[in-house]
Amino acid sequence: MSEGLLIVTLAVFALVYLGMAVGRIPGLQVDRTGIAVLGAIILVAVGAVDGPAAVSSVDFPALLVLAGLMVVSAQAGEAGLYDWCAARLAVSPSAPPRLLGLVVFVSGGLSALVTNDVVVFAVTPLLCVGLLRRGLDPRPFVLALALAANAGSALTPIGNPQNILIAQAGALPFWPFVLFCLPVALASLLLIWGGMVWLWRGRWRLDQPGCGAEGSVPVPVPVDRRGAVKTAAAAVGLLVMLSLPVPQALGVTVVAGALLISRRLTTRRTLLLVDWPLLVLFAALFIVTHAAQMTGVPSRVLASLGDVGLDLRQPWVLTLVSLLGSNTIGNVPADMLVLSLVPDRDPLFLHSLALLSTLAGNLLITGSMANIIAVEAAARQGVRISFLDHARSGVPLTLITVFLAALQMTLFVRLPL
Repeated sequence: MSEGLLIVTLAVFALVYLGMAVGRIPGLQVDRTGIAVLGAIILVAVGAVDGPAAVSSVDFPALLVLAGLMVVSAQAGEAGLYDWCAARLAVSPSAPPRLLGLVVFVSGGLSALVTNDVVVFAVTPLLCVGLLRRGLDPRPFVLALALAANAGSALTPIGNPQNILIAQAGALPFWPFVLFCLPVALASLLLIWGGMVWLWRGRWRLDQPGCGAEGSVPVPVPVDRRGAVKTAAAAVGLLVMLSLPVPQALGVTVVAGALLISRRLTTRRTLLLVDWPLLVLFAALFIVTHAAQMTGVPSRVLASLGDVGLDLRQPWVLTLVSLLGSNTIGNVPADMLVLSLVPDRDPLFLHSLALLSTLAGNLLITGSMANIIAVEAAARQGVRISFLDHARSGVPLTLITVFLAALQMTLFVRLPL
């Protein structure tokens, strides 16, 4: 690669990842997906990577898993299961601390099987409506919903996009992944519950009950029983397929394909519920990251970091990188960058990266899409959650949970099993 092409490739790579941090091109309606796509187009156009290499750099199995899970989640949403869960939580007669616990564990449990962003997007509005009508302040519950969705999604290799990418990169089996992540994920959910109860004690109620609830969706919400049965069957089938010695992409695709056979939902309707821009974003980032790898610079950067004692395989270094990366450029782009810098990675490193990058996303509102979705969905119901509101809960709870994840990685490094 010529020096000029090397400079262009690295410049495009840096600008794309800067765009991941900023979120859009100032003055233009070009978001993260557009930035990544433009970067990939430029790199192919200048010859930094040719067409066949660009296509081969895309991890299509990971994209198939993510798309298949979106179809499963769409089926659950169309059946009204998310609305039903939100409504049941909102009208529960439980005292606020117990209700908060229900929110945490329902959110965490759902997010372990379907993507956390979908759970937060679907549950937040109705939850806010019900809580406002009861005179309860929805803020601690919405915050707990988002924090728990992230923590719960860390449990499985299908809980969030970054876990899917990491699991595919290392061909990580489903149940060993779950067994490794279970202690920290469960402890994180318990800490989120206890921490939020402590931080919001005595501040559960609103001064003006019912404010902001007018004109919103009523509670409770009916469930399409046939759709619910079909969703439950799909969830069981998904777990069975992921337990078999077949590629995860094949198993998830088979389940998603079965869901397309429907009397009520057209194929077009189901596919429109898939987040295609997100899939395109990932595909473009694969190309951009591959082009940077071809320059040889990432391997030299890794060697230089090792020379000064900063090895990404070290638990506390990886923890710091995850905290910084997830809360600047986002956990998925950050994980892609880390994977490009560490070509030789073992299951312990990959499991720990999945845990750390997911939990690190709870630090700030901007740390994960689930946080942003929750805050924006709550705002549409008249519930304002400030950056400081989130930070008061997110910062201490995140630091404790990532410490547990780093500690577990340290113990496994010293006592490999």
